[in-house]
Amino acid sequence: MRRLFTIAAILLFAATAQAADWPQWLGPERNGVSGETGLMQSWPATGPVVQWRVPLGKGFSGISIADGRIYTMYAADGDEYAICLDAQTGEEIWRYRTGPYYKESQGGDGPRSTPTVDGATVYVLSATGNIYSLTTAHGALIWKKDLTAEFDSEIPKWGFSTSVLVEGDLLLLEAGGVDGNFVVDMVIDRTTSTTAVALDKATGNTVWTALDEKMSYSSPVAFTAAGQHQAAFFTAYSLTGLALEDGRQLWQLPWKTRWDVSASTPIFIPPDKLFISTGDDSGAAVLQITGSGDDIAIEKIWQNKRMKTHFGTAIHYQGHLYGFDKSILKCLDATTGEEKWKSRGYGKGNLLIADGHLFILSEEGQLGLVEATPETFREKSKSQIFNGRCWTVPSIADGRIYARDENEIVCLDVRKSVQ
Repeated sequence: MRRLFTIAAILLFAATAQAADWPQWLGPERNGVSGETGLMQSWPATGPVVQWRVPLGKGFSGISIADGRIYTMYAADGDEYAICLDAQTGEEIWRYRTGPYYKESQGGDGPRSTPTVDGATVYVLSATGNIYSLTTAHGALIWKKDLTAEFDSEIPKWGFSTSVLVEGDLLLLEAGGVDGNFVVDMVIDRTTSTTAVALDKATGNTVWTALDEKMSYSSPVAFTAAGQHQAAFFTAYSLTGLALEDGRQLWQLPWKTRWDVSASTPIFIPPDKLFISTGDDSGAAVLQITGSGDDIAIEKIWQNKRMKTHFGTAIHYQGHLYGFDKSILKCLDATTGEEKWKSRGYGKGNLLIADGHLFILSEEGQLGLVEATPETFREKSKSQIFNGRCWTVPSIADGRIYARDENEIVCLDVRKSVQ
């Protein structure tokens, strides 16, 4: 009996640890929502307890957390790196050079893409278009692909920014090529494969390519709607749904922006809707996927100019959308697009949602805590945690917020137990 109890406890601990991870861009479900509870409802003016703070380098890559380690990217001293740190102490475990120092006069220097952790492997994409498959244990190279060479891509004006998506045995990303090579889907090295893929999984060989459009700075999402498992890609010219098995186009919505830029990630609203937004007068829209089989279409539910996201991604939570209309924080009704409230004071910030609250990181380095309710803007706490520019969305795991500016990375304990 005791042995059974012990096994159950171990399984419960493992499940809890896995649930607490934040292994990719915008978290486990790629929607910016965490399932964590037991977090602070407010904190002192000085901010949450700083568990550790370490120097980093230039860049806007997000922070992924898995199995007690964190992964991000940065540039310093003429080079670009992927780095792995101990989540509890901030101590460096390994780093891997991913390319030369990327310099951009307007948007800022350094890498943009967020690492994606999948079991014993982490996938990273450099600002210049090199994708690496590395071991999480030691940062050893499994395989490398140069997207610019293989798909005749050009480095985007503000660098490769998409964060790759692991979906089954496939690795989805934007390659930015020509002649139908915009979207690339690759076989990756996974020893637990259950699919009938007959390509060398150790090399990242191409499975299919699709589309012939200018690449964006957005990241793909995968979901099931209208009876079809699919992925949505938000390019500079359209929002397009592709079948995961072969890359065929299922539906497409033209969406041309003034600057040919899409930066926000599409957000899936179960069971069959998507939210998209851009920073120009195209504004935002909620779309519904309809039909079945080979007859699938996408229709607008609403479109307005009330949520023009610049570089952040809005988050759907309990029937409402929370995000930045340029530099104004807003809440919209997801069903109608009606504005519920708005507030200034954070600039063009980023946010995540956990335990019924918005955790907001302003571009000027303030961390805010706002109740996630459509009733009114209700700020609980706000503290200065950085002095530099912050354009990176924070991450959360095991009751700790991980955030960065262009000079350092910090771990903040936001558990109720440390108040």
